[in-house]
Amino acid sequence: MTTDDKLVDEILSLGGRLIEARASIERRFVGQHEVVEQVLAAILSGGHALLVGQPGLGKTMLVDTLATVLGLEDARIQFTPDLMPADILGSEVLDQTADGRRAFRFVEGPVFTQLLMADEINRASPRTQSALLQAMQEGQVTVGGAHRPLGRPFHVLATQNPIEQEGTYPLPEAQLDRFLMQIDVDYPDRDTERAILLATTGVMDDAPHAVLQPGELLAAQALIRRMPVGESVVSAILDLVRALRPGPDAEPWVAEALSWGPGPRAAQALMLVTRARAVLNGRFAPTLDDVQAMAAPVLRHRMALSFAARAAGQSIDGLIARVRDTQGRQAA
Repeated sequence: MTTDDKLVDEILSLGGRLIEARASIERRFVGQHEVVEQVLAAILSGGHALLVGQPGLGKTMLVDTLATVLGLEDARIQFTPDLMPADILGSEVLDQTADGRRAFRFVEGPVFTQLLMADEINRASPRTQSALLQAMQEGQVTVGGAHRPLGRPFHVLATQNPIEQEGTYPLPEAQLDRFLMQIDVDYPDRDTERAILLATTGVMDDAPHAVLQPGELLAAQALIRRMPVGESVVSAILDLVRALRPGPDAEPWVAEALSWGPGPRAAQALMLVTRARAVLNGRFAPTLDDVQAMAAPVLRHRMALSFAARAAGQSIDGLIARVRDTQGRQAA
């Protein structure tokens, strides 16, 4: 068997497991196919995701279900204005042994897990929000001068309410860029809401079951990085990201609409999640459709509209769609 044949077999096997995982998740998180796909793509790519949506749309249940299906240890932090960094990272306490000796002992915080839910992350102060920066970027934290590794794999799924701004602290750009994707969770349509109503108000609720284990997830993340990517897809990713940066080379309407645009990390993220989406849809390599589908979740939190664009009623998603559609027509 050649190396290419072996890679194809591995992708086929992973695709079958992911179909089962996705079906198990969607039995509880009914009807939100794109949201499930995007969250799984973020985790398969080894990254973190920011879930943005109104209360009551099932974001917490989705994270809990993911932990079960992917076989991950999970923890939840409810972010509040009085939350301190030590409440996330842990702290050293002074212990006294039976023979009277005293020594410091480190008590791990909830960040020492594999899947961390940061609920309403923008309700905590910037000081507390920053406690996650090193964890999200390096997979370790520094407490008491010691570097302490976190679980492997390690993923943060944070939630944020887009309508309540009073008593919140907007995430700084540096922290937003640590999130591989911003996934918008919208209201379900009528048929989906009917299915949710029937599925969740009976005596029995569909219980998810474990499909993967942490070691298998790590292997899947390594496999995603080995997938081949065609030159047309690489070019499409570069063209899209670079077209959304204000500057002398940008289209005039883009330069006027944006204060700042996505950096190189956005292109890296888009490359990974297009591969993950291809596997989730039973394909061996990403296509231009994958780039189109994943553009908004990867880019929307890495850009900012200018004051004039906000005053004119423009939106980030609308701007991304315009550039994406323009490039799609040119490619056709």
